[in-house]
Amino acid sequence: MDRLESMTILLAVVDAGSLSAAARHFGMPLANVSRKVAALEAHLNTRLLHRTTRQLSLTEAGHSYVAACRRILEEIGEAERIATGEYAVPKGELTITAPVMFGRLHIVPVVAAFLARYPDIEIKLVLTDRVLHLMDEQVDVAVRIGDLPDSSFVATRVGTVRRVVCASPGYLAAHGTPTAPGDLAAHACISFEVLESRRAWVFGTGKAAQSVPVHSRLAVNTVDAAIAAATLDAGVIRVLSYQVMDALRGDRLRIVLAPFEAAPLPVSLLHKGQAPLPLKLRAFLDFVTPLLRAVALDVSPARVGVPHTRRPAAPSNSRD
Repeated sequence: MDRLESMTILLAVVDAGSLSAAARHFGMPLANVSRKVAALEAHLNTRLLHRTTRQLSLTEAGHSYVAACRRILEEIGEAERIATGEYAVPKGELTITAPVMFGRLHIVPVVAAFLARYPDIEIKLVLTDRVLHLMDEQVDVAVRIGDLPDSSFVATRVGTVRRVVCASPGYLAAHGTPTAPGDLAAHACISFEVLESRRAWVFGTGKAAQSVPVHSRLAVNTVDAAIAAATLDAGVIRVLSYQVMDALRGDRLRIVLAPFEAAPLPVSLLHKGQAPLPLKLRAFLDFVTPLLRAVALDVSPARVGVPHTRRPAAPSNSRD
């Protein structure tokens, strides 16, 4: 049995979701794919896959074995890239993932410029608001927004974003401008996140954080729809600063409650930190990092012509 071939076929089965899909990918008979997987299970003396007529899933042993297969095949690929001279000239394929709207606004432009600079590199760009695991889903670089858990991965911060509350000039003229989070109880709000965000928004940070009930008259499933509704005077939204940059600059939306915002969220480029770092990956990181840092990801009221009010002093706990 060629174990490397069997590992490759097993990963294709898992990634494609079925034996037949993997067979089509390799252009081989379904019986051959099934036999290769069965031979691997016999060699290991354990079942790797649960098979039914409707679906295929990994067993507990299968999960750990597939993760190990990915690492082994990646290391072999790395050795082959070194041997074939990839480390002399940047070439090969990179898989990049980013949140949908951030990717469209900020990653697509830098990727286009990078491809123009490096004609021997191909990029697979996966824009999704689902968090992809770098190891399990063979991702080279991930854009992450928010604090990162401790891990063996390497992160490079490229900026920060704020969670801002906005409304249109027309809405504010008709309904008044909230000056404190508690004022939102009297306003129509627009939500697009999980169910909890339809009931309460959290302001402040740490011990000063407060959960404020809101009345969500409109709930949508994308941030684009929420922003569009807000520009049509439908209500107040709470979004990430980069998502409303254009609307703020065009005065279609205005920031409110800026003094009560939580701490900015970091934006990072995350990669596996393998050594040696593939030249294609090093070239990408060196190219895009300064470009992203040059982008005004954060939106300060001064940048968009919104008067900035000083944060009110915290109430004293003294009883004197």
